[in-house]
Amino acid sequence: MPASALAGLSFLIIGSSHLATPTYLIGSLHDRLLDDGAKQVHTIGVCGAQPSDWLKVTPGTCGRGDRLGREPATRVDDGVSTTPIKDLLAQEKPDALVIVMGDTIATYKSPTMDTAYIDKEVKPLVQAAGEAGVACYWVSPGWGGEGGRYGRTFARVKEFSEYLPKVAAPCKVIDSTKFSQPGEWKTIDGQHYLKSGYKLWGDAIANEIASMPPVKTAQ
Repeated sequence: MPASALAGLSFLIIGSSHLATPTYLIGSLHDRLLDDGAKQVHTIGVCGAQPSDWLKVTPGTCGRGDRLGREPATRVDDGVSTTPIKDLLAQEKPDALVIVMGDTIATYKSPTMDTAYIDKEVKPLVQAAGEAGVACYWVSPGWGGEGGRYGRTFARVKEFSEYLPKVAAPCKVIDSTKFSQPGEWKTIDGQHYLKSGYKLWGDAIANEIASMPPVKTAQ
């Protein structure tokens, strides 16, 4: 898809730890969307955040990253919180909302995936996007690595990625398991990639968005 597919569009990206450190997706995905012609990109990541935490002001547990346009990403570790999604969408009026979350709700350490909990977390956030009339993309977790402090397994990542589209409408789900083989992108802890992995992931997400670009909204 040509870079012009995103020309003049604005994006708001929210999520948890994958967006909260400058060398993560707040760097790679953010830059790639701008390089592909996006007019504006605002990325906010609150470490440890679950989807429901974006419905109201919720304290963060391990830092917040923020980046607007070509400015460098900033990270604050203490006294941080989410910003309610309805406020963000009303203030910024983006053409598209990109949600990068899943690791915090996939219940990796549980013997069975808690679908009722996932439904309760996901549906209100996508409903807010739908009510705002904004195009929405939900990025599912990549394979990562097995084990580690988060107890990830490839089986659970696959199970979650297959379940998410059933509850994420009207958001279009971007299935990150399609971008690599299990264990191909090395991690530091089973969940967070090396910088090279985040570059590959960011490029792949941007390519998916460009293949189904949002329609520019009237401002």
